[in-house]
Amino acid sequence: MAWIITKYLTTAFIVVLISEVAKRSDRLGGLIAALPLITVMALVWLYLEQQGYQKIANHAWYTFWYVIPTLPMFLAFPFIYKFTGFWPSLLICIAITGVSFVLLAFIVKPFGINLL
Repeated sequence: MAWIITKYLTTAFIVVLISEVAKRSDRLGGLIAALPLITVMALVWLYLEQQGYQKIANHAWYTFWYVIPTLPMFLAFPFIYKFTGFWPSLLICIAITGVSFVLLAFIVKPFGINLL
């Protein structure tokens, strides 16, 4: 139980750190948020929990493919936010990410990469 609490607290610390830094510096907050800190922590947690090579490697592999469809959201959000406000733009960007994900899944499927 202590291990799970440690994982939650460490992960929460990173999220709070990013939001606090972003209050003071847009660029630094964005830089820290763009770093794959959560993924690195997940890889460490999997390793420390003695998950096999394949499980850890698959996590890194699929994380790469799942990051790609999020990129259009980050480009669209600032423009949409100007016109619709925060919550509508967030919902629209979630939809953009969903559509991007489905499109990417169909594009890479012929290459043997199954994302769905």
